[in-house]
Amino acid sequence: MNAHYSGPLEAGGPVLLIGAGKMGGALLDGWLASGLDPKSVFVIDPALPDPSVDRLRKIGCTLGPQSGDLSGPAAIVLAVKPQMADAALPPAAAFAGPKTVVISIMAGTTLATLGAAFPEGQAIVRAMPNTPAAIGRGVTGCFAGPATTEAQRSLAERLLKAAGDVIWVDREELIDAVTGVSGSGPAYVFLLVEELAKAGVAAGLPAELAETLARKTVEGSGELLRRSAEPPAILRRNVTSPNGTTAAALDVLMAEDGLGPLMSRAVAAATKRARELAG
Repeated sequence: MNAHYSGPLEAGGPVLLIGAGKMGGALLDGWLASGLDPKSVFVIDPALPDPSVDRLRKIGCTLGPQSGDLSGPAAIVLAVKPQMADAALPPAAAFAGPKTVVISIMAGTTLATLGAAFPEGQAIVRAMPNTPAAIGRGVTGCFAGPATTEAQRSLAERLLKAAGDVIWVDREELIDAVTGVSGSGPAYVFLLVEELAKAGVAAGLPAELAETLARKTVEGSGELLRRSAEPPAILRRNVTSPNGTTAAALDVLMAEDGLGPLMSRAVAAATKRARELAG
């Protein structure tokens, strides 16, 4: 059972998942682990590998439903790449009913684009999860369109919480900044591990040992951050003795041309690209 639930996950009706790749598959696994009835789950993904098809059929999910097989599901989750929007949206709209909430995790695909593909007044939620969703430790930023009721918003949150935490923003354009911080953020952390390991090699450590130290340091620091109520700045200061080794390193990282400005430029670039994808 997923830790985010005190009881089985209930959607109040069928759930149609369009796209069961890495992110869609992570959501699906989270739903099933959280107790959602597999018989209420319908999946459309022509590219799904045969072993995955067999597994889902064995547990009771329906694959490749036609519009006559499923009318007005409680939720439609769009988990395809944004480049596939033109191909995926019209078929999805054929399944939608007046009470269906459409949940899109297609980066850069705006409410205007989504709304044009569905009947007028369709409830739509834009969501941006990140890759730790694969282990139930993701974070998803969400924005609900104006036609979305509180009940539909609650359903969207329950479905998305199967992959981790859910945070709502009050303006659609903030989803682009969410993309820049948390959507793309895991790659920044992985790059930090890469570069920390390389720096260890440059300082004389064997490559395998340097990578182990870098990985374990980031893993442990992340877990400490998760368990602590202290803000990151306090945790950083707790590690830093005056005039010590950490202080010497932070003098470099916190310089005017150090990590802060670099990270700001990186997040700004990702945010800008998300807006460009939105057209």
